[in-house]
Amino acid sequence: MDSMFLLIPLSLLFVLFIAVALWWAVFSGQFEDANKAGESILQDDDSTGVDEK
Repeated sequence: MDSMFLLIPLSLLFVLFIAVALWWAVFSGQFEDANKAGESILQDDDSTGVDEK
């Protein structure tokens, strides 16, 4: 029972930390342009600059 007095507040702090991190990520623009990284691979120029004949 003594360990419950330690584990419950620690778990509540952990949940609070996760909620704050998620709130920060959503409202700081982390998820604004999720497709940009995937599209940049498709638009990449793969040429080496050497003319192949």
